Amino acid sequence: MVWCDEKEKEGGRWWMDPRARHARAIRTESNDRAVWNNLITHYSKSNFSSYAFSLFHRLPNPPNVVSWTALISGHSNTLLSLRHFLAMLRYPTLPNHRTLASLFESCAAVSALSFALSLHCLALKLALARHPFTASSLLSLYAKFRMPLNARKVFADIPHPDNVCCSALVVALAQNSRSLDALSAFTDMTRRGLASTVHSVSGGLRAAGQLAALEQCKMMHAHVIIVGFDTDVVVGSALVNGYGKAGVVNDARRVFEDSLSDMNIVVWNAMMAGYAQQGDYESASELFESMKGYGLVPDEYSFLAILTALCNAGMFRQIDQWFTRMIVDYGLDPSLEHCTCLVGAMARMGEFERAERVVLNMPFEPDAAVWRALLSACANLGEADRAWYMAKRVLEREPHDDFAYVVLSNVLSSVGRWDDVAELRKMIKDRRVKKKVGRSWIELQGEVHVFVAGDWKHERSKEIYEKLAELMGDIEKLGYVPVWDEVLHNVREEKRKEALWYHSEKLAVAFGVLCGSALPGKPLRIVKNLRICKDCHVAFKYMTRVLEREIIVRDVNRYHRFVNGNCTCRDIW
Repeated sequence: MVWCDEKEKEGGRWWMDPRARHARAIRTESNDRAVWNNLITHYSKSNFSSYAFSLFHRLPNPPNVVSWTALISGHSNTLLSLRHFLAMLRYPTLPNHRTLASLFESCAAVSALSFALSLHCLALKLALARHPFTASSLLSLYAKFRMPLNARKVFADIPHPDNVCCSALVVALAQNSRSLDALSAFTDMTRRGLASTVHSVSGGLRAAGQLAALEQCKMMHAHVIIVGFDTDVVVGSALVNGYGKAGVVNDARRVFEDSLSDMNIVVWNAMMAGYAQQGDYESASELFESMKGYGLVPDEYSFLAILTALCNAGMFRQIDQWFTRMIVDYGLDPSLEHCTCLVGAMARMGEFERAERVVLNMPFEPDAAVWRALLSACANLGEADRAWYMAKRVLEREPHDDFAYVVLSNVLSSVGRWDDVAELRKMIKDRRVKKKVGRSWIELQGEVHVFVAGDWKHERSKEIYEKLAELMGDIEKLGYVPVWDEVLHNVREEKRKEALWYHSEKLAVAFGVLCGSALPGKPLRIVKNLRICKDCHVAFKYMTRVLEREIIVRDVNRYHRFVNGNCTCRDIW
């Protein structure tokens, strides 16, 4: 046994070493089971797992469920915890809610979904699944496995959910891009009179950021200050991320600088990612170079933000330099995401052969995203034959990838290859490929209104279409000409024109103008789940002149700020 000297004993530090506590328990000949169970836990948390296991098998009394739980919890996040649990059942001893909670955490950590589902069944049989302690762990588990509907079912079965369970639901929905549901769950939590937690607030901010719902971010920020979470690093990171994704990088920067001394690398990366979405390479690189002064070392996410900023700024030639700097100066191994940025940049410069060589010589198997980057570049440069080849590469990996079909159809249509378009459409039909529905949304007084192309479900649809027709007529007078290659079918001009007019982002703008979604002088803010189309991009330039106001669109790739007939993306997206 390890004994401590008198100075350590006097200072109370002797109690921090579990071996010293163990020695004391032996000297006093303690028969208190709680003392031994606590020692098992203490050994495990102090990285003395072999001591914990040895002590467990030398307990003065047969191990009970608490003893087993201490051993299982001590090996949480590893397969050992699951093996100890199976041994426990053979003993036999049944688990309690704390045992199950620890096991669910382990299943999430080691990606043991089948084991977790069996555990959930056992929890139901033992009437423990509705216990808040077990339920909150189950919610987190289903969030990890991207099963938000299962998480909602678990929550619905809890008779009296506490703030931990509600927080777990908010986080589970936000992590799985169920943003509206996450915000609704957060609102429901406050209506129940439950106190907010750091996790519920950060989950709500994440959801608001995904929607680019600026008013929601502001309300959440006010709530953060009221409940006193404004000094918490996790919440600070969520605020920076939320404002950044909402496109208000100045507000994100203010939050960032208010707590600069406490911010970790995660927050710095979130701030740089906000600049990257705007294509603001100068601000992102300035932040990157400032890290060293705060004792921080850039990681792979820092470089990913820089590479993304360069892509969105159209500074493709500099990406190679930063890629080399990441490897040589910082000793970081590029991930698939870093390589995708590099390959996409090379292709956008027309260096297709070089880009393909990089893809084929990567140390890991290229996924569909890499080939999508090449496909996008081919389409952007009008390389129809290359686009067909790259689309085949994508479809080899993901046969039902609607992006590949849509992009290829667009590029073939743009060069008038209608026979190939017809062949592609037959392929889509035969393979039963479902095109992802394009959605756009706009926030009005804290409420998010969602639109799809040709949508008549909104209660004010008639007024929206009238306003849109008025806007389109006004911009045609200024010289707007439809971008026909966005229409996939070789149909009459009238039908093609109608198909372009009723895109979801145009409907969202018309609704925003109709309802006064922003105060005079403030920009209209639109979010789209796909890439903004060329025709809408051109139309919005003209609309800013007609409306004499700024339009901001966040698509799946980046932010577009339309002002006085121009866009900050410089037509690179």
